[in-house]
Amino acid sequence: MNRRIITSESVTKGHPDKLADLIADSILDECIQRDLDSRVACEVMLTYGKVLIAGEITTKADVNYLHIAKVVIEETGYNTSNIDFECRIHTQSIDIANAVENSVDSQGAGDQGIVYGYATNETENFMPLAIELAHKLTDRLTYCKEEGFIEDILPDGKSQVSIEYINERFCKITNITVSCQHKENKNIKILKKEIKEYVINYVFKGYDLSETEILINPSGKFVLGGFDADTGLTGRKIIVDSYGGIAHHGGGAYSGKDPSKVDRSGAYMGRYIAKNIVAAGLADKCEVAIGYAIGRAEPTALDINTFYTGKISEELIKKAVRKVFDMRPKAIIETLKLKYPLYAKTAVGGHFGRAFFTWEKTDKVKELKEVVLGLNL
Repeated sequence: MNRRIITSESVTKGHPDKLADLIADSILDECIQRDLDSRVACEVMLTYGKVLIAGEITTKADVNYLHIAKVVIEETGYNTSNIDFECRIHTQSIDIANAVENSVDSQGAGDQGIVYGYATNETENFMPLAIELAHKLTDRLTYCKEEGFIEDILPDGKSQVSIEYINERFCKITNITVSCQHKENKNIKILKKEIKEYVINYVFKGYDLSETEILINPSGKFVLGGFDADTGLTGRKIIVDSYGGIAHHGGGAYSGKDPSKVDRSGAYMGRYIAKNIVAAGLADKCEVAIGYAIGRAEPTALDINTFYTGKISEELIKKAVRKVFDMRPKAIIETLKLKYPLYAKTAVGGHFGRAFFTWEKTDKVKELKEVVLGLNL
């Protein structure tokens, strides 16, 4: 008997790392809204009394970066009256810029690296169950705060879900952990009861939790939070952003980067490919790995891993993928319609699994099946 426990976490938009991502992607959206050809690599750091925006931005747009940061922070629920804002932005390296042109054939990758996409048929949206449930917990926690279902809670929060699998099949939820920042006068016993009732029971309706360990604010009081207590930085929640640790990760963060950066656009294409493979019934789960070299359009490598769940050989799937999907950076941008101000929506709740993102479409299923059939003849 093969017994495994898979654990994934999520964080609310008030978590300092995630807030940094949200600011960076809001800046990116504003740049793209005003200049489609903006080149953006924005980093944000948040700490006690200080917000620093840095990076490389080349754009024709006149963007007030500090104003965007202030608005995002205030809308998340923090007070900005005693915060010092600083901006250290410069333009993209001319050497890199010259390698990133606008034609499909000549636009090279903005950097070297490897990106991964993943999909599994264990959920309706082809995401791993643990990260899907963790995101639902933080989404619900934020909703209960903003709609007033739970009073006196604050923006910072986390969730974690552990699931036991036996012989690769779901067995039970072994642990649910929720941590929520709250005001000083909030009664902890009442808080735990409310989170159990309005958050956990809502998300896990239909699940048997009789053998599940449930931890709510296990450290006790959680009054001091956000970037008053913890420094936030873009790109520190890359596993939360992707597949909850189930799949590989190339190491490059997504947020704050325009789609010429394959760290982002390539990862979205990897998900698009993997999801269509699984949706087509070619495998129960699939991981797609794509390698890129700076300044080169064609990928340097493509690998398909179906974890022994493939209905046909991985080599045959790989051949079909090369025929159906164009993995050059410019083609990815065009296929997935990435020159739109959609990025702030990706910053919280994960970059994958939500139907309104273009890379979540399964519109290549028929074509994949036809190509596979043709290759088999």
